[in-house]
This record gives sequence, structure tokens and C-alpha cells, in this order.
Amino acid sequence: MNKYEKYKELINRTNKFTATVVIDRPLYSFHPKFKYEYPLNYGYIDQILAPDDQFVDAYIIGENLPLKIFTGEVIAIIRRKTDVEDKLVVCDPNKYYNKEEILQLVYFQEQYFDHKILMMK
Repeated sequence: MNKYEKYKELINRTNKFTATVVIDRPLYSFHPKFKYEYPLNYGYIDQILAPDDQFVDAYIIGENLPLKIFTGEVIAIIRRKTDVEDKLVVCDPNKYYNKEEILQLVYFQEQYFDHKILMMK
């Protein structure tokens, strides 16, 4: 089995699903290289490698405190046309966000990439 098979299966899904995210860049932390501040929690789903040989990344939206771990629903995938990996968007299953709201929340980082947001059903 190719080491990216789980990643391919994950990002090709079209229905919402539950995921646990390990937060390595909590709300209000700074990017280690580019020094911009994270206006949301950001992390990864461990044990699923993306094509950059790092775990698949995820934005956590709608949570207003810095977190260490979060289990929620994947509501969208951000397809990056100019990068080797896509990003997941995760939130509390009792909350709803549309494409425009998601774009506003992740713009701080996604502004640097040619991308599109695919909403899960």
C-alpha cells in the first residue's frame, strides 16, 4: 500500500466525517517561519501522511480558546492548486459555516495559494 493511500481516500470523500485534530498551532500562536498570527486553531490528523510527508493539516473553526486536541466534523476541503497538499476544515457538528465564511476565516493563510473550497454534504 502506498504511504499516501489514506490521504487520497480522505481528501476524495464528499460526505462529512468525524476527525480528531492534534493542535500544533493554537489560536493566537505565530507561524514558526513566516511569523503571522493564527486567528484560529490549526493542527493535523496524525497517522495520515500528506504528499509533503507531514500529517494532513486541518483548520479548526468556531472555537474561541486555544486548544491542544479537537474532535469535530470535517465540513470542507480546501483544494490547493499550487501546493502538494489540501487542507481540511473542521468544526463542531452543531455549527454551520458556508463557503464565504470559511474563506474569511482561513484567508490569513490561504491568500497565498490558488485554491477552491469544496463543501462536504
